[in-house]
Amino acid sequence: MEDRLDLASPDLVNENFEKLAALFPNCVTESAKGKAIDFDLLKQELNHTVVEGTKERYRLKWPGKREAIVTANLPTNKTLRPVREDSVNFDSTENLYIEGDNLEVLKLLQESYLGKIKMIYIDPPYNTGKDFVYKDNLNKDAAVELFESGQKDDYNQRLVVNPDSSGRYHSDWLSMMYPRLKLARNLLKENGLIFISIDENESHNLKKLCDEIFGESNFLTEIVWKNKTGGGAKSIGWIGLHEYILCYAKNLSKVEDISIPYSEKTASMYNKKDENYELRGPYATWPLDTTSMGDRPNLRFPILKDGIEIWPEKQWLWSKERVEIAQKNNQLLFNKQKDGSFKVRFKGYLKDENGYMRRGTPLSIFDGPYTQEGSRDFQELLPKSIFPFPKPVRLLTQLFSIRTNDEKPKGDIYLDFFAGSATSAHALMMNNAEDSEMRQFILVQLPEKTEENSDAYRSGYKTISEIGKARIRKAAKQIIDNLLSSVNEKKAELEKLTQGKLPMEGDPKVETLKAEIYKLQSALNNLDTGFRVYRLDSSNMQDVYYKPQDYNQKALDLFADNVKPDRTADDLLAQVMLDWGLPLSLKIEQATIIGKQVFKVAENSLYACFDIGIDEEFAHAIASDAPLRIVFRDNGFKDDTAKVNVKQLLKQLSPETEMKVI
Repeated sequence: MEDRLDLASPDLVNENFEKLAALFPNCVTESAKGKAIDFDLLKQELNHTVVEGTKERYRLKWPGKREAIVTANLPTNKTLRPVREDSVNFDSTENLYIEGDNLEVLKLLQESYLGKIKMIYIDPPYNTGKDFVYKDNLNKDAAVELFESGQKDDYNQRLVVNPDSSGRYHSDWLSMMYPRLKLARNLLKENGLIFISIDENESHNLKKLCDEIFGESNFLTEIVWKNKTGGGAKSIGWIGLHEYILCYAKNLSKVEDISIPYSEKTASMYNKKDENYELRGPYATWPLDTTSMGDRPNLRFPILKDGIEIWPEKQWLWSKERVEIAQKNNQLLFNKQKDGSFKVRFKGYLKDENGYMRRGTPLSIFDGPYTQEGSRDFQELLPKSIFPFPKPVRLLTQLFSIRTNDEKPKGDIYLDFFAGSATSAHALMMNNAEDSEMRQFILVQLPEKTEENSDAYRSGYKTISEIGKARIRKAAKQIIDNLLSSVNEKKAELEKLTQGKLPMEGDPKVETLKAEIYKLQSALNNLDTGFRVYRLDSSNMQDVYYKPQDYNQKALDLFADNVKPDRTADDLLAQVMLDWGLPLSLKIEQATIIGKQVFKVAENSLYACFDIGIDEEFAHAIASDAPLRIVFRDNGFKDDTAKVNVKQLLKQLSPETEMKVI
């Protein structure tokens, strides 16, 4: 049997069937269509009591839910085509910007990014009655679907207005969100988090929907984001000042800790200086005596001060050994009271022993940043009028700086599949410029057309995705310019301090400046401001609609090459990477071997050659590199004999190499 890539997303129905069959083999039965699950028996397997029939139970139901479940599980044979001309540093960047329907894109990412996303942030339509929702009528004829949606453009968009007067106002929104969230959950790491912005129109339904998809036990919090200071009343008697950000974990049992950098307000409390200021920053003081912990006898002991024993009211916060070290390092303060007794306070520094900013537990209320700040962020790069109400960059830098299990986010992947104006990419680049942790982003945005009478259209932006790409480019330049400016300022300050002379060794001010320059330069060197653009399209492979009896020699000649004539080697490589489960962010190099173009993905993880005339000489040459995988076009071999010989030669010369064809 020939090894051939199927070039389609996973069939989730079959996968779910196999999982159930493995867990409950006695529930597998036969039907007219083949193997099936006996759901009555499965219900019994999942109950401690006898199941007698349908019973009332607590669950979220809406018209169209079954169709939404089917929509999530249906495979797609679409693909992502690289758009090098819109990309920045295509071959080396690890960031992705994908244009297309996010439902189809999420399906295509299922193998390559399964369990690899650290954090998802989305800002979906709030369903205010004026915005759009996707109408996923995948089972209807394409022409009918286009007619119903009112969209007849090159992208076959499925966006429709969802007015609050509609009889399926909430149902259509839920049907849109369900399959996307279900697919998104698969992509999260076990300790990954998802954040979803929403307002009161659908916050109640979104909570129930996420309880079902992620599990009620994985709910973390509903952040109340105070996003404005005033304004007109949204309803009689009330002025709306907030929105919500719903947060779930993929698997809360794998989340040991959640931390966030101190807010500006908290950081401002650290306003005292001592001899450790250069390394540890300012400090604040806190009582060492505590009554809030359980009874810990080992924390009750005297502290000696000028020969006087000082005892806690209940117990100390620290162990005896830690107290002795803090006292030796001048990190305890003794405040004498009127009655001659002492109150002991300790110094808490803003930075830890290595000079890194301390982190705290996030609060469930974000007091700002306000919505206006998002508009100002955008206006620094592009005219404000071309995209209304983008999220503030500072809001997302807060979310993206959250850590689980105190793991640094070096190389972590962040996904936003309602990308809008690309605030997520802007924020992630800002985070990376601050701490050099090299977070990667995947943004997905439908190339939704801008209105012809809009400022965006008049400014040359025909789609929302064009606005997003432009913003990323401009934000990248702004961040790099700011880093370079800071480096030059620090260097000038260092030059002025030393006045061209060698400073005394160990001068704290000089060492601090050197450390700051090194940190800024490191951020510049590690900052990835590029992005690969991919565009959703139909499969690269020919569509065959002929019945066997309709074939003639002309039709056979037409399909002798199973690849569509307008597709390039870049297109084929992207589809192969998706089908083989390789991340699209892997480094791609191009080489010429025996006169043929070869793509090398992540060094020798995958070799791909889509040229014609592949023969035994080429197999000998390629085998010396021992690639893990190699793929050719089905009609790329010199002849049928060469195809067989190439496969056999690779087995002999490079037995670890897996060969497939498309």
